[in-house]
Amino acid sequence: MESKHKEGKIAKSIEKQTAKAPSDIFLWSSIATMGVSLCFKLYKKDRMALYIGQWAESILLLGVYNKLVKVEGSDKSEKDK
Repeated sequence: MESKHKEGKIAKSIEKQTAKAPSDIFLWSSIATMGVSLCFKLYKKDRMALYIGQWAESILLLGVYNKLVKVEGSDKSEKDK
């Protein structure tokens, strides 16, 4: 079943650049963020620990987006033709 939805130029450009990044970069960045947050917490910098700690989820979400682009990118329907 072919989708009639086409991605815009900006989305295609973002996907093209995002697909170049290795997936494990997002995992290790997220783990590093959690480690930095823990260090701030140990030094009683609670507000900074919370601020930095909230980045982990966003980084992991970007990793999921990266993987989806590699597997099911908008150009997949164009390649299948």
